[in-house]
Amino acid sequence: MNNKICVIFTGGTIGSYVNGGVVDLDSETSSLLITKYRERFGGAIEFDVLHPLNILSENMQPADLETMANCIRSVDKTKYDGIILTHGTDTLCFTANYFSQIFCDIPIPLVLVSALYPIEDERSRGVENFAGAVTFIESVDYGGVFVSFENHSENCKIHLGSRLTSATQWRGEYESILNVPYGEIRGWRFVYNENQYNPTPSELRRPRAACDAQKLCTDMVTIQAHSLLNFDYYRFNEVKPKAVMVQLYHSGTVCTEGDKANFKNFLAYCKNLGIEVVIATVDSKARTYGSALGLKDMCTVAYDISFEMATVKALLALGSGKSIKSELDKNYFFEKLH
Repeated sequence: MNNKICVIFTGGTIGSYVNGGVVDLDSETSSLLITKYRERFGGAIEFDVLHPLNILSENMQPADLETMANCIRSVDKTKYDGIILTHGTDTLCFTANYFSQIFCDIPIPLVLVSALYPIEDERSRGVENFAGAVTFIESVDYGGVFVSFENHSENCKIHLGSRLTSATQWRGEYESILNVPYGEIRGWRFVYNENQYNPTPSELRRPRAACDAQKLCTDMVTIQAHSLLNFDYYRFNEVKPKAVMVQLYHSGTVCTEGDKANFKNFLAYCKNLGIEVVIATVDSKARTYGSALGLKDMCTVAYDISFEMATVKALLALGSGKSIKSELDKNYFFEKLH
């Protein structure tokens, strides 16, 4: 053990303050986070700090993500037991899934931490999330991409970055697919969650091949299925995307009857324009509903991964000149459930 952690500050609510009822960035809050951690938890860990950017995560652009990624690449992994990256909660899920792909073979833990409220707010769990990340890094001897996050009235959970799903509305809580986190912090000890869906520590210790796709492309439209969705409003007369990602209902279905709401009509429209359509997510072991018969033959299917991960894989494939299907079929960092 090096007893040393590299901390990368990027902004977000965890790096913000409140002024006149408005939450905004504060470059001094990074030192406050470590100070408050020291006051509450002490410890002999040494922190080296980097500040590649300071941004609210909802304003993140592709270049900002690349700046963040390059900062992680520049860290000498042999000098540290792990890396902690602070991040805003609004786009935490995307970045966690994205980094779990491009850094799937990282030899030390890369742990993302966030907070729903600024550090000075008594409701903030930013210090707890940071402490959870430190505890996790001190407890394991393998690399990978993880998220340390404490929901309301719960222990701090450790999630695989490749399994994190979008925050809940209003409460802003985070969960893993099927509500199965990788582990949690109890009494400031990391406890692995033995579950059939979780990779074992032994599996995490095995070498992993690097991700083939490293560059993002944003030329994709995402659509979420909902009642009475009118696909006729999605027309690409002026700007044509390279792909369309459609989030299906939880049962792997979408409306396939009628006229304007008929997804199959939309598929025919996109095929005529040469636009690839991807549907997510689909459980390969589940029964197919009658309304979904034939869909798998008409578009590209994201099997056994979250919608968030399917989106990341598609954008990486488009940006790196790879086949979307081939990237969806790969399992870089335990994103697939089956």
